[in-house]
Amino acid sequence: MIKPELPNNESRRLEIVKQYNLLDTLPESDFDNITNLVASICDVPISLITLLDADRNFLKSHYGLSLTESPRDVSFCGHAILSDEPIFIIKDATKDERFHDNPVVGENNLSFYAGVPLVNPEGFPLGTLCVYDNKPRELTEKQKEALIILAKQVVNLFELRFRNTMLNETLSNLNERNNTLKTFANKVSHDLKSPLANITSLSNLFKDELKVSHPEIDLEYLNYIEKSADTLRAYIDGILKHYKTEELLENEKKETKLEDVFNSIKTILTLSPNHFKLLHKASLFNVNESALEQILLNLVDNGFKYNLNELPVVTIDYSEDDTHHIFYVKDNGIGIEPNKQATLFDLFNTAHDADKNGNKGTGIGLYTVKTLINKMGGTIEVSSVINKETTFKFTLAK
Repeated sequence: MIKPELPNNESRRLEIVKQYNLLDTLPESDFDNITNLVASICDVPISLITLLDADRNFLKSHYGLSLTESPRDVSFCGHAILSDEPIFIIKDATKDERFHDNPVVGENNLSFYAGVPLVNPEGFPLGTLCVYDNKPRELTEKQKEALIILAKQVVNLFELRFRNTMLNETLSNLNERNNTLKTFANKVSHDLKSPLANITSLSNLFKDELKVSHPEIDLEYLNYIEKSADTLRAYIDGILKHYKTEELLENEKKETKLEDVFNSIKTILTLSPNHFKLLHKASLFNVNESALEQILLNLVDNGFKYNLNELPVVTIDYSEDDTHHIFYVKDNGIGIEPNKQATLFDLFNTAHDADKNGNKGTGIGLYTVKTLINKMGGTIEVSSVINKETTFKFTLAK
């Protein structure tokens, strides 16, 4: 018996084998189906998918054998991965000097072997897809072709499993980091609110006192402090709303009347019927009412904040198709420049330097709106005419 030599790149090859996380794993139907099929095609009693570890031949799938591994020194597969041929074939092991006294041959009454190296995309042979028979024989050309094709399929399964594992690990890490960031953002945001409220209160107190005691003093700097505090508070509120989107999405979908959502927004923003109108009443089935209200509230509020019209008007309209609810929020405000529309929903991007009250936007609200809509299986788009109107159209999956 001649022991198989080690490949020149053995150290790196072993690292690659371990990266696939297949050693010592339980049987899987995807691999067992292939060995079963190979045994049928080649008309053999034994078919294996093997992985060559440092000192053993691990059998990931074994048709016709109860073993799960064997010593590498006596393995046929150790020789097969060194072959430059597409298939390593031993017609009669009892007459081959490398195998005639091999204990595997005698104990299992084996004569014939054919193995295709399982070569990964980087060119490393991981193991083999192989067959054994109890009598000397050959494979037909069609059987050889099938064995080669199915070996490639085994490698594809290895790669798919490896990529899925990597994706799951990445997703797990991202979720962990996102949860940490969410906790941090919530804590910091809440902790900042109290000092900001104190700054605003003290600023107002100083202004009131100065107006009485020193009316000649310019209050510009105190006004600037108050305005800066308001801007920072808006950022904090935006961050908190954004991180609460996941909670909104957990709410149960149900039948919702659009008129009820409209009336709720009208109450929150204290709007009159002359300024805020619902053009189409509808009963909406399978809708997350809380998320819908948050989306519409943001769009409607923007419609009034960026509106210099003497009679500002915002309307909500509705239609539907077989798969989606379709909503339209239209205002008669200042409009959005075409070059700003493409990035309007990006985080921290704003269409205008300030609203009609001089307050700077945060660029968080519309990003949150788009995030909610996307997670609810919908899309959002904007069309606008400068100094005339802006329409937001968004859809939600039914």
